[in-house]
Amino acid sequence: MVHQQRSAARLSPSSDTEDIVTALAPRLSYFAGVARTEHVTRAAQEMQVPQSTLSRAMVRLEQDLGVDLFARRGRTVSLTPAGRTFLASVERALAEIERAAEEVRADADPATGKVAFGFLHTMGAETVPGLLHAFRADHPRVRFTLVQNYGEAMIERLRSGELDLCLTSPVPDAPDLVARRLDEQKLRLVVPADHRLATRRRVRLAEAAEEIFVTLEPGYGLRRITDDLCQQAGFRPRIAFEGEEAETLRGLVAAGLGVALLPPPAVPRPGVAELTVTSPRAAREIGVAWLDGHPDTPPVAAFKRFLLARKGNLLP
Repeated sequence: MVHQQRSAARLSPSSDTEDIVTALAPRLSYFAGVARTEHVTRAAQEMQVPQSTLSRAMVRLEQDLGVDLFARRGRTVSLTPAGRTFLASVERALAEIERAAEEVRADADPATGKVAFGFLHTMGAETVPGLLHAFRADHPRVRFTLVQNYGEAMIERLRSGELDLCLTSPVPDAPDLVARRLDEQKLRLVVPADHRLATRRRVRLAEAAEEIFVTLEPGYGLRRITDDLCQQAGFRPRIAFEGEEAETLRGLVAAGLGVALLPPPAVPRPGVAELTVTSPRAAREIGVAWLDGHPDTPPVAAFKRFLLARKGNLLP
């Protein structure tokens, strides 16, 4: 049977895709139900909708497409070739919608849901594993998507919805974010083991004014803090190397390529000496941030409460 083109189509081939989807989407499950049963009355009973509603929906669907999808024999129907072609795509689309619905429901489940959590590279070796271990003692099946990045990049991922929460430094101050200070981490002046200052335990940062520095790249919070502290000490650092990861910088220091202001390492690094900076006060604040007004799923809310309860006791 060759299908007919309907002369009174509601949507022309030039219609915007968005308009077509808006018009067709509400009727796709009805179409699949009728196609599956090949009987309007039986399909209406299975889907618990009035038969008249279902019949009108199918007529309107064919009108919108401008194509006959069914050959009708009373209440019994059979698919036309166009109907079979359309059904294959409709079933794939409906299956994808069902899969997406199951995924978002699973992510929001209080016991087994998912948290998208971002944190600084310097917190990945020790701090974050310890936090997750402690949290999962009471929430053993909550899942995590973990993202390590520098502060500005994580803030952008918060805004785009890719992250639920992030640990960052400095603590952001922006009208679209909520941020809470959780802890403070002292920074050390790291010098090569054979450096003139290596036998010292304490140092004023001004004593390193003539040194070559290795630092993180611009845009990293620790780079901004380094620049600010050096300015407070009365000098602008001469920078030889810029990197993306604190332990790489520590390795450059060990190789004699410069000095650096860094947080304490998870494991002591040979070849360097780490000095307490007495002036100016060298520390960075660590805080948690999230998007203001963004609704939390139960697992996200539970992890947020857990982090806020660690205030003053976040770092190992």
